[in-house]
Amino acid sequence: MGLFDKLKQTFTKTKTESVEKYDKGLEKTRKEFVSKLSNLSKKYKNIDENYFEELEDILIMADIGVDTVMKFVDLLRKRVKTEKIEDTSTLKDIIIDELFIMYVGNNIIDSKIHYATNSPTVILFVGVNGVGKTTTIGKLAHQLKNEGKKVMLVAGDTFRAGAIEQLEEWGKRVGAEVIKNTSKDPSSVMYDGLEKAVNENYDVVLIDTAGRLQNKENLMRELEKVNRVIQKIIPTAPHETLLVIDATTGQNGISQAKSFKEITNITGVVLTKLDGTAKGGIVLAIKESVNIPVKYVGLGEGEDDLEKFDIEKYIYGLFKDL
Repeated sequence: MGLFDKLKQTFTKTKTESVEKYDKGLEKTRKEFVSKLSNLSKKYKNIDENYFEELEDILIMADIGVDTVMKFVDLLRKRVKTEKIEDTSTLKDIIIDELFIMYVGNNIIDSKIHYATNSPTVILFVGVNGVGKTTTIGKLAHQLKNEGKKVMLVAGDTFRAGAIEQLEEWGKRVGAEVIKNTSKDPSSVMYDGLEKAVNENYDVVLIDTAGRLQNKENLMRELEKVNRVIQKIIPTAPHETLLVIDATTGQNGISQAKSFKEITNITGVVLTKLDGTAKGGIVLAIKESVNIPVKYVGLGEGEDDLEKFDIEKYIYGLFKDL
């Protein structure tokens, strides 16, 4: 029995609310991707070069990424040759197991948030405009409040019109304090917020930032200044820097990840709107292309629809109909 068969058995027996969200959230990708994979196995009874070429196209269309797909299909070719696999239905199961192994690799997948022991935990959110940073902060604040944590939101996006108001709206919805000031300098509001967080024993501080990537040099200087200001108050912070990417932008999201990784220390990715795309393979592409773990995925528009990323639930949600 393969890895996926074991997962399928486990999740079919115990369908938790989180499993259901992955199931529903990956429906668009599953319908598009799995139906093509299934049809491929029906079209070709025996494995040949035409089969591999069509498989490459299917994987690339799922946004797994060209380089990743080429490496992956080469690996399959070797397995087919070494293990003398001839039947495409056998290879179909191997494909799923190998995609799972590709994400995990030989590493321990660190998809958890690292909380500070002796100070408020500071989580900095970065990303371009329109990817859902502020909404993600609101949803995470809601989650943390439900866990009993004292949460502060810092309105560090002083550039986008309406960003502060949007964060304030989320603060009211989830019952979290929002720190803002009249300065156009984001470092100023962060300083004020962190001082208050330390003095009043907050558990977690979630910091919004402006979504600009047009000029990498300016953004790098801005983020360096932000990090310096944060470390004046809490030397070990930020404890996490999460890059928010819109899953519907596909390979453009990979470019963003590469650019931000050059600029600052990204500890994890939040992939929003995964339920809104048929190209959910981007999860695999991000890990393979930039080696940054996905820590959260957005699987709906509600405040409860931000899920901690779980590779097993993801693989199940992607292939359960196969």
